[in-house]
Amino acid sequence: MEYEAILYSLDEGVLTITLNRPDVLNAINRQMTDELQEAFKKAERDAAVRCIVLTGAGRAFSSGEDLKARQSEGNSDFGSTLKQRYNPIILKMRNIEKPVIGALNGVAAGAGCSLALACDLRIASEKARLIEVFVRVGLVPDSGSSFLLPRLVGLGKALEMSFLGDEVGAEEALRIGLVNKVVPAEELEAATKELALRLAKGPTKAIGLAKRSINRALTMDLDQALEYEVFAQESAGASADHKEGITAFAEKRPANFTGR
Repeated sequence: MEYEAILYSLDEGVLTITLNRPDVLNAINRQMTDELQEAFKKAERDAAVRCIVLTGAGRAFSSGEDLKARQSEGNSDFGSTLKQRYNPIILKMRNIEKPVIGALNGVAAGAGCSLALACDLRIASEKARLIEVFVRVGLVPDSGSSFLLPRLVGLGKALEMSFLGDEVGAEEALRIGLVNKVVPAEELEAATKELALRLAKGPTKAIGLAKRSINRALTMDLDQALEYEVFAQESAGASADHKEGITAFAEKRPANFTGR
């Protein structure tokens, strides 16, 4: 598939997916959601992809749904839009057993904010802002925000962001747990690359199992979570990466993990 609304670049095990409509602050149209769905499916199948970075071209991460394009299409069916275009992306991001980093270079609003929340880790430029902007146009948080936001920042803050639609700057986002790290704008690319390479060189089989276990634990009780940990640990313990980790520890050398 030829990509236009996104860029797809793989280097040293790190796949960078860049939202690429900078002239409209990476507003999300049908072409972009189609390409994102395809890109994440491709990344899941490709063993060479060990870590995924999602970022935006230009000065924004994403301003959310392209409302002008939506109006021009005469589309008022929000349910179909979510089911066909957005929900498959969010589910794939949360279920893909590879770490996904959001590199927030600027504003992440509406569905763009939801995409950021669906990442496993978020590094923000000091210029980044996250906005649950839906209420400003009489809508409700979607694309996973209602599930992910309160789990990141707590119920009270999630309701505040959803009810008021106020922007959350990078430093406040760090303070409330909405992002993992804030760096100067000019250092975002380097900081993201450093983290992505560290993850890509790690035991990605175990990282994927950890992601699966933690995702499932969000809707389990303790007994169920403990039981699932047994399965996950047995799977990790049978991996080549575990064997390599033990051997490297005994030989007092860095481990050479392969993700198997």
